[in-house]
Amino acid sequence: MPELPEVETVRRGLNQVTLNYSIRGGEVLLSRSIAHPDSVDGFLNGLYDTHITQWHRRGKYLLAELHAQDQQPAGWLGVHLRMTGQLLWVQPNAPLSAHCRVRLWLGDHHELRFVDQRTFGRLWWIPRDRTPESIMTGMAALGPEPFSDDFSPQYLYTATRRSLRPIKNALLDQRLVAGIGNIYADEALFLSGIHPQTPSRRLGLSRLTKLHQAICEVLTTSIAAGGTTFSDFRNVEGINGNYGGVAWVYDREDQPCRVCQTPVQRLKMAGRSAHYCPQCQR
Repeated sequence: MPELPEVETVRRGLNQVTLNYSIRGGEVLLSRSIAHPDSVDGFLNGLYDTHITQWHRRGKYLLAELHAQDQQPAGWLGVHLRMTGQLLWVQPNAPLSAHCRVRLWLGDHHELRFVDQRTFGRLWWIPRDRTPESIMTGMAALGPEPFSDDFSPQYLYTATRRSLRPIKNALLDQRLVAGIGNIYADEALFLSGIHPQTPSRRLGLSRLTKLHQAICEVLTTSIAAGGTTFSDFRNVEGINGNYGGVAWVYDREDQPCRVCQTPVQRLKMAGRSAHYCPQCQR
């Protein structure tokens, strides 16, 4: 699933190419890709003749701020890429993928396509008299953004004091911190020298301070690299992310640790893989 760096990469790309084009229409090729409203016509009609003034990100959600032609607010377009979703900026005559689920025509010569092989991704149209959180209900439960002032070492310390769950599982909980998934949890735990199975409440403030710094560092590095592509992620131009080539431990089972040369190991935790160095992480 695309995580914060991948979604942030898409957000930045969309802000470079999609702004201020009027949405002239569209086509929904898979109705269940539309989470709100209940009808495909309602979704397309809500977007018609609006333009996107800015894309925002909250956790792994994307939000396009919509305005009418008279510059009055006209609601929001929400997107969650889930496992395999992609937003691609193409010419209308570009070959149509078999996995294209939604097409939006922007201006006379551009098209924004939602491509989703596994069909878990969703789009929402939110009218201007509703908040995104009231309709995209998963957003309401999100924890702080990793780069925000609310996400601090002290916050991590307070939030994990009573938890016996492994720290790797805690980092995957979007209620604790928004946007981190399997890739960057593994990477941050390596950089901070913490074993993924360590019970959360056993970590003191000093170790959580290192973890906080590692989270910010690895996310910053990955955003600069355009995110990670191990299978499906692409930016709006269809280009792979480059972070995977420099990952410390993620997806590197049995390969030598980049620090100590000990083979990287993988274990299962709550149905997910955790990659770590048994020498560097304690």
